[in-house]
Amino acid sequence: MKISYVNRKTLRETNSGRAWKRLLRANARFFSLDAAHFVHGSFLGYLWCFVKLFICSPAGRKRFNVLGALNAVTREVLVLTNETYINSEIVCQMLWQIAENVGHGAITVVLDNARYQKCLMVQRYAELLGIELLYLPAYSPQLNLIERFWRFVKKEVLYSNYYEDFGKFKSAINHCIKHPDHRQREKLASLLSWNFQSFRKIKI
Repeated sequence: MKISYVNRKTLRETNSGRAWKRLLRANARFFSLDAAHFVHGSFLGYLWCFVKLFICSPAGRKRFNVLGALNAVTREVLVLTNETYINSEIVCQMLWQIAENVGHGAITVVLDNARYQKCLMVQRYAELLGIELLYLPAYSPQLNLIERFWRFVKKEVLYSNYYEDFGKFKSAINHCIKHPDHRQREKLASLLSWNFQSFRKIKI
């Protein structure tokens, strides 16, 4: 079964980006997978102003779930969406979509340790598809490239914006993910680079 765990040495390399570059040189079919859960509520931005600004807020009872897989080389994003919840079956559907998108050749998917991702069902299905799963250490979202992408989506279309209709809320998110404009593509080219912040051991 092709399942890997990032050890301490690899983690140090990953923090500086060397592990990502090494993996990408060896395998261009490299995906970063994670889910985002967008609640139809207020997303507050911030700015300096003399007058306090207020924005309307929906009830927050609806949620738009997006499971995404980011190609670390092409920056193409594959998505599966629903309004209920993300589970292991949805993750397996995404693995199949990745395999269909890539075709032949080795595939590596980096993901966190969420229960619906780190389970026997997902691991066996990945083995069946010939996909290597690379699980990150716990509490390490900074090592998953797609986390930057989700922050970008929130900043571009959700912060300080009000969508009265849930359909418009979903459409804005989908459009940003699937059809970024020229300005957004330039931002993503810089944001999704293979650079990671490194924290050296410091005695306190």
